[in-house]
Amino acid sequence: MNQAAVSHQALMPIAVRPEHIVMARGEGSWLWDEQGRRYLDMVQGWAVNSLGHGHPALVAAITAQAQTLMNPSPAFYNRPAMTLAHLLAESSGLAHVFFANSGAEANEGAIKLARKWGRLHRDGAWKIITFADSFHGRTLATMSASGKAGWDTMFAPQVPGFPKARLNDLASVEALVDAETVAIMLEPVQGESGVWPATPEFLQGLRALCDREGLLLICDEVQTGVGRTGQLFAHLAAGITADIMTLGKGLGGGLPLAALIASESASCFAPGEQGGTFNGNPLCVSAGIAVMTEIGRPGFLDEVATKGAYLGQALAALSRRHGLGEVRGAGLLLALELGERNGPELVMRARDRAETGLLINAPRPHCLRFMPALTISLAEIDQCCEMLDGLLQG
Repeated sequence: MNQAAVSHQALMPIAVRPEHIVMARGEGSWLWDEQGRRYLDMVQGWAVNSLGHGHPALVAAITAQAQTLMNPSPAFYNRPAMTLAHLLAESSGLAHVFFANSGAEANEGAIKLARKWGRLHRDGAWKIITFADSFHGRTLATMSASGKAGWDTMFAPQVPGFPKARLNDLASVEALVDAETVAIMLEPVQGESGVWPATPEFLQGLRALCDREGLLLICDEVQTGVGRTGQLFAHLAAGITADIMTLGKGLGGGLPLAALIASESASCFAPGEQGGTFNGNPLCVSAGIAVMTEIGRPGFLDEVATKGAYLGQALAALSRRHGLGEVRGAGLLLALELGERNGPELVMRARDRAETGLLINAPRPHCLRFMPALTISLAEIDQCCEMLDGLLQG
């Protein structure tokens, strides 16, 4: 087949993609397209490439595993899955790990697990309180759990059982608790709505409420987990423990890998109630081991926090210079409010700027989101802000 003659027409149009760009290779914080043009990547597959493009430790782990064993099927144990499960259980303080292929699948599993637990321990309780403007995935149940505007009608009817509270408003959560409530589910930082963090006090209040009412606390750490905020898991900054936690995105460093992690008391699936053909396959799990090993190096998370503070200060300086709004977030998950400026238009101009492109994201029309590799250098942060400065002047 003549690769140069192949077009995008056979791909289902599920995203608006620039037709003139076909990405060809990546290294660290940089991408190159087929024309040889390079881009400073501050999105990294939506926080997926936690170690950047082509990290040597990740490549070595995947290569070695591909030459040994890729998928013996979930009907058998495999050593990489056992190893990563142990790492995640030990680092989270939880007990049991189920590996999935995406954050949405992990969150779907968390919903199922909570409902099963409610049948066993809370007289059949099944409702899970979630939050306005939240994002938990694109399956029917996770879309229903999400509070993203318009998703309640896109593929109606919704899956019932997800009353919506307001982030950082404990009274709004308490008002929704009833005899049918089994859990509270939230992102420690709401990424898709514009990077809105839950306050430590709010997270502590939710933990106390769950303890008082006999509910499960589910932390969706798909975007925030695995070092993204400068903590291994974002909710740990509030000094709390979840009953159920989900991971995805950065866990596989670019490969499809997610995890549903539960305390011993919350882990109640029986054989046959949860599974998946590719789940826990050695190839993807070996990538997770490499990621967790790198992030676990002494000082790595401190470096993420330092780089996040550096980027935050640089964005704040841009905001002051150009009359923009606040900078918010944690670690290397940050947002810049744009005021009256058009976020999507700025994203396009950044991508197509002369000589070197800049890849940024606008989760809402009024703000930009930054999710660079955790391995980004301070010099590359400076390059990003210099490019953005020029664009804002234009």
